[in-house]
Amino acid sequence: MNKSPLRIGIAGLGTVGAGTIKLLESQAALISLRCGRDIKVTAVSARDKAKDRGVDLSGYKWHDDPVGLASDDEVDVITELIGGEDGAAKVLVEAAIANGKHVVTANKALIAHHGTELAKSAEAANVALAFEAAVAGGIPIVKAMKEGLAANNISRVFGILNGTCNYILSEMRETGKDFEIVLKEAQDLGYAEADPAFDVDGVDAAHKLAILTSLAFGCEVNFKDVYIEGIRHVSPLDIEFADDLGYRIKLLGIARKTDQGIEQRVHPCMVPLDAPIAHIEDVFNAVVADGDFVDTTMYEGRGAGEGPTASAVVADIVDIASDRRSNTFSIPADKLSKMKVAPISSHVGSYYVRFMVADKPGVFAAIASALHDNNVSMEAILQRGRSESEAVPVVLTTHEADEASMIATLEAIEKNEAVVEPPRLIRIESF
Repeated sequence: MNKSPLRIGIAGLGTVGAGTIKLLESQAALISLRCGRDIKVTAVSARDKAKDRGVDLSGYKWHDDPVGLASDDEVDVITELIGGEDGAAKVLVEAAIANGKHVVTANKALIAHHGTELAKSAEAANVALAFEAAVAGGIPIVKAMKEGLAANNISRVFGILNGTCNYILSEMRETGKDFEIVLKEAQDLGYAEADPAFDVDGVDAAHKLAILTSLAFGCEVNFKDVYIEGIRHVSPLDIEFADDLGYRIKLLGIARKTDQGIEQRVHPCMVPLDAPIAHIEDVFNAVVADGDFVDTTMYEGRGAGEGPTASAVVADIVDIASDRRSNTFSIPADKLSKMKVAPISSHVGSYYVRFMVADKPGVFAAIASALHDNNVSMEAILQRGRSESEAVPVVLTTHEADEASMIATLEAIEKNEAVVEPPRLIRIESF
């Protein structure tokens, strides 16, 4: 056993930071046995020194400025748990790398926006930049992509990457309640933030997808070209129709190779009930990767929370303690390719569309005409109820069509005076 302990400096003592200290303390003997070296927290930094975090910090050096950890001679590894794409988190990570210290982070926004440049700096400095906890919480998907699937060309990676959205959609289906009601309940339970926009508008999932795309395809991290659509527009009515049609609605992040380039998209999907990912419920995450030799692999677990995320943070620390090193994004950072982007307009797939229409003669003829004019083929059409005074839902599903043609179809239909609100489109995915 290496007699010299690996010394850890932790910046950010929120749920994950405090959880990391608890885990390292409670599992100290097991971790030491597994990596052949003691791991010891020596210094910490956070905004409020007096705050009760449920852990004893008296034995650790305190830094009011987290960047001070980067020059602390008693710290070997910086664990950045501050969060945010810029600001103190970015400055700390850059300073740590410049000072020859390894970095472990749970900061998906930082890696999604600056991962390529940080990886180049870390590899040039011969230090680790590890981020298992940035994607899917306790699921070891980064290690699976970098190591377990290293012999495979990946053609597609997709998954449920945000537990808050998955919980909301699951509850809406189980209870029939509207989005806003279930969102408030999720906030009361601590599953959603007071400002839930990053979660419910798809940004959180997009950060994670951008990272997975780079790992899967050996390209530079490219968050800016992720197509993002959240779940605010999904209604209980859509969920009922999905059930009637043999689907469940899930917010998915999907990256795949196409003839036009690499698609990166986050949006609600109609998922067939016979697909395993359709049955991932509550706050759980799941990631599916398709490889040319391994075929389809699926990874499921808790995507957030103190324990699962701390477990992922410590897994990276254990790798460093064990001197297990790999390239940040599977291949050397200076070999990462520029991504050829497939825009959402080039996407080809099937679609679910719901219209709310006044029950007037000629509505179906107008819909059929718009479909014909844009070369979109209808698979099925459903209508519920009739009412001379209220709008009624009309749902159609299509055969495969390109996105640009589908959008043109909807724009033409929406101009009809019988259509009383914007059409709701959800892409159908066949897995």
